[in-house]
Formats: sequence, C-alpha cells, structure tokens
Amino acid sequence: MKKLEIFELGPLFEEVQMKSIFPDGKTFPDCLPKNELKKINQDYQDQKALPGFDLKKFVLEHFELPKAYSKGYKSDITRPVKEHIDALWTTLTRQPDREVSSLIPLPFSYIVPGGRFREIYYWDSYFTMLGLRASGRVDMIQHMIDNFSYLIDHIGYIPNGNRTYFVGRSQPPFYSLMIQVLTEEKGQDVLVKYLPQLEKEYLFWMSGSEALSDLMRAVKRVVRMPDGSILNRYWDEHDTPRPEAYKEDMELSHQSKTKPGDLFRHLRAAAESGWDFSGRWFKERGSFASIHTTEIVPVDLNCLLFHLEKTISEAMQIAHNATGSGHYAALAQKRKASIQKYCWNRVEKFYFDYDFVLGKSKVQLTLAATYPLFCGIAEDAQAK
Repeated sequence: MKKLEIFELGPLFEEVQMKSIFPDGKTFPDCLPKNELKKINQDYQDQKALPGFDLKKFVLEHFELPKAYSKGYKSDITRPVKEHIDALWTTLTRQPDREVSSLIPLPFSYIVPGGRFREIYYWDSYFTMLGLRASGRVDMIQHMIDNFSYLIDHIGYIPNGNRTYFVGRSQPPFYSLMIQVLTEEKGQDVLVKYLPQLEKEYLFWMSGSEALSDLMRAVKRVVRMPDGSILNRYWDEHDTPRPEAYKEDMELSHQSKTKPGDLFRHLRAAAESGWDFSGRWFKERGSFASIHTTEIVPVDLNCLLFHLEKTISEAMQIAHNATGSGHYAALAQKRKASIQKYCWNRVEKFYFDYDFVLGKSKVQLTLAATYPLFCGIAEDAQAK
C-alpha cells in the first residue's frame, strides 16, 4: 500500500499550516501533489527567499486542491425527511479511488460524512450503518464492513479514517457492533466469516498487556489497575502535532504547562476517543491546556471492548471452538467486574471515567455513562 506523507514536507508544511492560507488545517494534507514531494521541497527552498514570493500561489502551482464533491447540492425541503436521507446516500457515496494523496485506497464503495470530511471515519460509520439499514441498503453495509476488514488485515487495525495522517490512532472500537448489524441481516455465519478480523482488532487494543507490571502500569492502550486487572485507555503512536490541526496544536502547546510531546499525545488520544474535544479529558474544569487523556480509563471504551470480547466468544462457539469461546467469555466477565469496580460510583449512582494516575474517579457527568446500559453491564438497580 503506497502512502504519500504530505506532512513530511517539513518547513513548507509548517509554514502553510501556521499561516492559515486555507480556511481549515485539513485542506493542505488532503491536497494532491502535481510532482514528486522531493522536487516540490527543492523548489520551495530555491524560491522562498526570492522577492515577491507568494506562498499560496506556490502551493496552488504545485498541488491540486481536494476534490469538491456535490458542490452544488441543495436540500429539497419539500420532501419528507426519509426521502431526503434515502436520496442523500448517493451524494455521500465514494467509489474506490487510487489518487496519489494522503487518502488510503479502499477496495469497495463507502459513505463519507460530507463537506470537508472526504473519507470514512471509524465510529461514525456504525451510526451510518444504522441509517443504511433503515434505508434497506444492506449492500453498502457489507461494502463498508469489508473495507474495515481490509484495513484490519493491511494496517493491523482500523485507523481514525482512511488517511495516512490518521495512521497511529484508531477510534472507539465499534467493529463488533457493525458485525452484529450485518449478522442480524444475514445470519450467524457472518460472525464466523469475520472472526479473524475480530481477533486482530482485539489484539491491537490489547497490545502491550504482556509487559504490564507494578513498575510498568500502562503500555500503549492497556492499563494495569491496582487489583491487577487490565482495562484500556485511548492512545496514539505519535507525540507530534496532528497534521490536520497543526496550528491549533502548536498554539495550545504554548499555553500548556504539559511537555509538548505529552500534550500532543493527549490531543491525539482524545481524537482517537471521538470526543474531540470534551471537558471529560481536562484536569482542570474549562482548561483545554490541562488535557490529560492518556491518564484516563474511559468507561465507554471498556464497555465496547467488553462487547468485542463477548462477540468473539460467540463467534468461536458457533465455530465449534469451545475452549476459545470460554477464554473470551472469561475475559469479558473480568472486564465487567473491573468496570463495575472502578467506574461505578455508589454515592453518585453514576458511571465515571477513572484517573489511574491519581487513583480516583473523574467528576464529569458525561453520556459515556450510558454505555454500561447499552452493552449489558449495568445491573437493574444501577440502570434504574
């Protein structure tokens, strides 16, 4: 899989992003270069000090702006909302594309959010699939699941979206819930078909767990809790500003007391959470500069991984692998017990995220607390 890392242009990339020559920071990383990046870089070095050098003109001469899909689209407000949505699927459909850009090519058609969001996004797509099912578009659900399975097989996990600048982080693991949607439409054979990818997804989230100890409490996305149980956090492989939000991240680093590398990792981890950005990740109320995402065990993430463990167990049972099924069922029960222990607050009667560095619950009331109900972890009394 060929990857074009446009943000490796170095000084040119930094200048374009910091001077905001485009309306948002995502435009430049989505551009298509007209020549090899090495040549563009050299041209920039040769020309930037010349009198009258125009940065935006230079960029437009060397790059094509991202494709503008459905630029003239207008909603017909006389149509019922269901008809509007059914018609909109065609507008939001993208076909397999081999453009030489930051886009990661996918083998099947897929649905994008639209506007400047020209690619798929992981957890968004689950809710898209619920809409597709209501519209009777099971064919597109199949295509999108096959695209995500392709990413798991070729990258090792599902990135935030199919852009190279998203590689390094994922998003809330809704893959097992997507498989559940397709299973409800096509039968239990679906679970067995996608079992290899379900296991790979799980191994990605649990990577590093074998290295956990009293001295190494957290590695990548896994955290060893005080009682020895393992829960998960959000993470990113990189500790640099996000290419698509370079200026914003750099400006925040000048306001924060956190070391820049740590701050950038917290920002990226929050982007992996899908809650980018929410006060639930802040140490100090209302202070974006106090973000500390990687120090938090999120209740929603662990509920989703509980669902993944249960789904793998069910798939293995159907595949006549009783030992494997029992193993994952036991993992699910351990996780359930840990969520109840560390995320349920008996006094507040609510589920909270857990700050494993300080060893106490966070105080923000958030809708992440609904996940234990949705995933079947909450007891009846807790749900009430």
